[in-house]
Amino acid sequence: MNTLLDPALLFFVLGVFAGLLKSNLEVPAPLSRFLSLYLLMALGLKGGFALAQTGFSSSIATALACAVLLAVLVPLLDVQWLKRRLAPHDAWAVAATYGSVSAVTFVTATHILESAGTPAGGYMAAAMALMESPALIIAIAAAHAVRRQTAGGVQTVSIGAGGSATLGGGAPHHSLAPVLREAFTDGGTLLLLGALAIGLLTGSSGAAAMKPFTGDLFKGLLAFFLLDMGLLTARQLGGLRSQPLSLFAYALIAPLLHALLALTLARLAGVKQADGTLLAVLAASASYIAVPAVLRHAMPEAKASVYVGLSLGVTFPFNLIVGIPLYRAMAEAFGLPG
Repeated sequence: MNTLLDPALLFFVLGVFAGLLKSNLEVPAPLSRFLSLYLLMALGLKGGFALAQTGFSSSIATALACAVLLAVLVPLLDVQWLKRRLAPHDAWAVAATYGSVSAVTFVTATHILESAGTPAGGYMAAAMALMESPALIIAIAAAHAVRRQTAGGVQTVSIGAGGSATLGGGAPHHSLAPVLREAFTDGGTLLLLGALAIGLLTGSSGAAAMKPFTGDLFKGLLAFFLLDMGLLTARQLGGLRSQPLSLFAYALIAPLLHALLALTLARLAGVKQADGTLLAVLAASASYIAVPAVLRHAMPEAKASVYVGLSLGVTFPFNLIVGIPLYRAMAEAFGLPG
């Protein structure tokens, strides 16, 4: 109950409520972009400062390996179910979206754990960065394989906004290298890792210098950003009416299964309870900004209304309101060390 009464989460609920009422409340796009960059920068710094105190150990390396393994396993497992219900490109797009991570969900969970007096290790920011790209790369490679399989014939596919493209003999060639470069050089990921490195290098002196930036200011700006996310979520809900119930079930059940997989690996690897909670949050989350931005160019055959609508309209609010406290309880039930 205390988690549900967190001011940041209540501002998210307010944003959804205002959006459903079709209020004229909005956060300007440049400010929204600034807030997302601020949160990533502050999170990276806080992680670097914490890592400077604890140092890098074999247990941290093991936990990071678990994070990468999850980022590979989740899309490969999910697509087996998805491809029986969706067109190949849609199936891989959804698998990539759910195999990647939501920075906002992670930041919110980090804030909740800190507010409860059980902060996670600073290295978990690096785990988030490592989990962002593997699913996307796997899906892009799979999409190329699908295009090669259909190259002998002509196939017309929707590319959104009422348009279409012809694949086959006249199909446009999607070069893999630029897309992979974009996945590895995403500005948010670079900022997060750069801030983590700066925090690690500057240590306690840097923490003291940046305390106002990474402390009290963080809580207020997170609440403001979640207000914007609530408004954005409300705008996605209308487009979900045409989706089959099986996809709604996937958007709610898959995060729970991903969290169970993460906590199982955490138990085997001896990951601490707070870190295991964040690992479960990462595995259960889905990207709705970074991955969709790449998929729109790399996989135009996939319908954005499916992979963005499910991740932002269903899974994101579920994780914020229900998932985070549930994953904390699951981590405790798994008996992870404190």
